[in-house]
Amino acid sequence: MKCAVWLTDIHLNFLSPVKMEQFYRLVRGTGADSILISGDIGEAPRLVWYLQQLENRLQCPVYFVLGNHDYYHGSFDDVHKAVKQHLNESSYLHWMTTGEIVELAPDVGLIGHDTWADGRCGDFMTSPVMMNDYLIIQDLVGLSKSTLLQKLNTLGDAAAAYFRQILPKVLAQYRHIYCMIHVPPFQNSCWHEGQISDDNFLPHFVCQAVGEVLVEIMQKHPNHQLTVLCGHTHSSGEAQILPNLRVLTGGAEYGKPQIQQLFEFP
Repeated sequence: MKCAVWLTDIHLNFLSPVKMEQFYRLVRGTGADSILISGDIGEAPRLVWYLQQLENRLQCPVYFVLGNHDYYHGSFDDVHKAVKQHLNESSYLHWMTTGEIVELAPDVGLIGHDTWADGRCGDFMTSPVMMNDYLIIQDLVGLSKSTLLQKLNTLGDAAAAYFRQILPKVLAQYRHIYCMIHVPPFQNSCWHEGQISDDNFLPHFVCQAVGEVLVEIMQKHPNHQLTVLCGHTHSSGEAQILPNLRVLTGGAEYGKPQIQQLFEFP
């Protein structure tokens, strides 16, 4: 029996060394064969160091995508370059956005992509919400609202194109697919304190372009199952989008990383 433990929004930069070790012991105590992390591991200046710590302390495959916080105080290019360079020296780390298809069990596959809120869900132009993303991620700083929306649309479209290419490939190999992303792909999966987010927050917390692609493809594969693992909203919830498409959104609290779920595979 194989098992994988799912984590999200662990924000290791908020932990003292003692709390960090306690967290690693908690994860090791699950006995999981692999670790799944759906983004927000730390912040850009020390992201590679946090990845090194995860690898060294857990000593098992760590499959991850990055979240918006992982780019804080950095740029897209610099973060991507640093992570890719470290992967060349790593035995256990796997950044799913690079296009890897992982076999979790004989009929269970894993794919993933960082994803970004693409501004399409809700009402971006009238929303008063100002995310830290737009203030401390170099690529997003100082943009007008209309230019920022175009940028977010482009990021969402890139993630959607990725899944349009890779999801049919993994469906051809496996009956049940786990898909890790950071940002919820549907309004119904964008939870906050037990409720669905409103039109002010939805533009910053949903990647609509990815959701549309997932629905389109899974409607054509009714005998397959897709389970999406995401975070970002810091509130947990479950949304059954189609009979064969389920989204699990993980909860989180700064300074108190938690185990979301343990998946067992025969």
